[in-house]
Amino acid sequence: MTRILVIEDAASLRSDIVEMLGFEGYEVQGAENGRAGVEAARQFHPDLIISDIMMPLLDGYGVLAELREDPQTATIPFIFLTARTDRMDVRQGMTLGADDYVTKPFTIAELMSAVRARLHKHAAIERSMARRMDNLRGSIILALPHEMRTPLNVILGFSELMLTEGSEITAAQTQEMAGHINSAARRLYHLIENYLTYAQTEIVLSDPQACAAYKAGVALYPGEAIRLCADEVAARHHRAGELSVDLEAVSGIDLSEDSACKIVHELIDNAFKFSEPGTPVLLTGCREDENYHLVISDHGRGMPRQQIDEIGAYNQFERAQLEDQGSGLGLVIALRLVELAHGHTRLTSTHGEGTEVHVWLPVHPG
Repeated sequence: MTRILVIEDAASLRSDIVEMLGFEGYEVQGAENGRAGVEAARQFHPDLIISDIMMPLLDGYGVLAELREDPQTATIPFIFLTARTDRMDVRQGMTLGADDYVTKPFTIAELMSAVRARLHKHAAIERSMARRMDNLRGSIILALPHEMRTPLNVILGFSELMLTEGSEITAAQTQEMAGHINSAARRLYHLIENYLTYAQTEIVLSDPQACAAYKAGVALYPGEAIRLCADEVAARHHRAGELSVDLEAVSGIDLSEDSACKIVHELIDNAFKFSEPGTPVLLTGCREDENYHLVISDHGRGMPRQQIDEIGAYNQFERAQLEDQGSGLGLVIALRLVELAHGHTRLTSTHGEGTEVHVWLPVHPG
């Protein structure tokens, strides 16, 4: 049975609402003030909260603020009952995370319409989150074991050889094997790091309230960090001379330096991975209005429109023919991090000719 908590200091109105909702088949509990309402929410675990604003001990704004800070109650839909309809009052409630307002005096039909709408929307969000988690689990089950097993086999194989044949292996052979082990370990580390980042972003993006509360951070004068990151990726692919970087200075972007570098790392890595040695990769950045516009372009194999539309975690197109290393997470992670920073992206590609990824990140207003 759906549970609803009613927080209202006017006893007669509270009783009427509780009775009304009870007749509609809901399990309802009332609380006489804001402080009692917070405690009731933590013990009753309602599916929806209806709260007055002007109350003793703790007003409705305070109730909402406390509940949004508690992970156990942060996502409960919240409807304000109020006689105050000033725009600033509404904005304050919405900023704190309120889902709806019902203005006093109200009719039974108005209240029930708001209740049903909030419950329906919350159920839709939960179904969407469940689907995304099912997709995540399915992708991991299908792809992750193979991707982890490959570098682990390298590590185990060479380390066992060094242990069993150590007395007969030359110093040069030992160094070569250690290099293979180190390379495989780095690949495994990158895979695990990407998996954890992807899982975190999917969980946050599945919950609109968690997404709204997510703090993307600020990177001050990010150009140098982005340049260094791109140079490191080029060097790892032994193609430092094929990378061109042209970044306009900007005082700050609304994204942490680590996240900005992660976006650039994954996009530059893909550009080198899917283009032939000897072809250029270009990274540019400039300010456009309130955004910092980054473009990563290559002259690689490109993708047809259908493949662009199907981009998702663990997708590796033409894997049977091309056998590229990696789980296919890099591009998706970059897109998700941009989304969390309230930026946007555009990917253009011509099959057999190359790809351009455009990223717009909000410029920090400081």
